[in-house]
Order: sequence, then C-alpha cells, then structure tokens
Amino acid sequence: MPQIRSLFATRLYHTRLNDFGVIDAQELEASCYSIAEDDEAGQEWCETEGYPGYTSYASLTDLPWRFPIFADVVTALDKHVAAFAEDLQFDLGGKGLVLEDIWINILPPGGTHSSHIHPHSVISGTTYVAMPEGAAALKLEDPRLPMMMAAPPRVKDAREELRSFVYVKPEVGDVLLWESWLRHEVPMNMAEEDERISVSFNYKWD
Repeated sequence: MPQIRSLFATRLYHTRLNDFGVIDAQELEASCYSIAEDDEAGQEWCETEGYPGYTSYASLTDLPWRFPIFADVVTALDKHVAAFAEDLQFDLGGKGLVLEDIWINILPPGGTHSSHIHPHSVISGTTYVAMPEGAAALKLEDPRLPMMMAAPPRVKDAREELRSFVYVKPEVGDVLLWESWLRHEVPMNMAEEDERISVSFNYKWD
C-alpha cells in the first residue's frame, strides 16, 4: 500500500480573544469609531490612497496608550501569540515575540482589502469587532500556489489542506493568527448597510 502524508503544514490559530482576559466588545467597537472620527491624518491617508472606509495603519502607532481597552487587547494578544508560537515550535533563542504594530480597519459595504503579506513580521493576525450579516470572510492563499505552474484545479470538495484558497468566517470576539508570510485578503464586504470592523496586528522577533 502506498504511504501518503502531508508535509510542510501551514498553521492557523482560531479562538476567542477573551480566552485570555475580558474585553468588552461594545466598548471596543465604540473606541474604534471614536478614534476613526478624530483621526484626520488617517482619514486623509485613506482618501489619498483610495482605501475604502478607514484604517489607522498609516497614522496612529500608539493605540494601547490612547485607549486603555487597546492595552487590554494587547495583554490578551500577547498570551495568544505565545501559545501559537509554542504550537509552531519556534526556537526563539531566549528572545520573545513582541507587538510591532496594531491598527483599526473599518470596511464599508462594497469595500475590499487586496491580497498581501506582512514581510517584516513573524506572526500577524486580526480580532473581529463587528461582523454584520454578509461581511466578508478572511481569504487565505496556499503559499505554494505561485509554484503550481501546470497543476490542474482541485475538485470543489477537496480536503481543506489541499485547497488553493481557504475562507474563514470569524465571529465577533474571535482572534485569528497566522505566520506573516501567508498571503491573505478580505474579499468584498457584502453587508447591505453595516461596516465590518476589525483590529489587526503584527508581532516581531525581538
């Protein structure tokens, strides 16, 4: 009998943010909107760059200092990232994985966030603040895809680990973590009226 085994696994961490700490979802959502309303530099950047909705990525670097609830979020994320790093069996050489940046994303109906990676980080992720009906899932791409130059497509019901793309539909309060080299995107937000709100972050080896 042939032996067939899976090699080079791509890991995805998916759990509740409040597994480590208690974060009030309504307060976090209100804080995101309050920051977005006051962040004129961020609004200007989004308009100049054609970014749909709002992101604080290019304008604010101190969310945990500005709002205590973001400090609480980071305290919880530190523990989630440590758990994921242990699962990944990283040899950190006595160093740690520390927060590099954290930012707000408010995506209106019809908005998208194109495929990208986070090349200077180790672990990236998102926690979800508002996911209205029809809000886009997270789309993850098989990192081997650029090398599959002559491969035929997979059958529609292929096992998850064999698919070219995997869609993960998180709920409010979920946190997803992945290695930063994993290409991902947010397809079009199909919610009729409400905005999709998330908080994304990177951790570096330091």
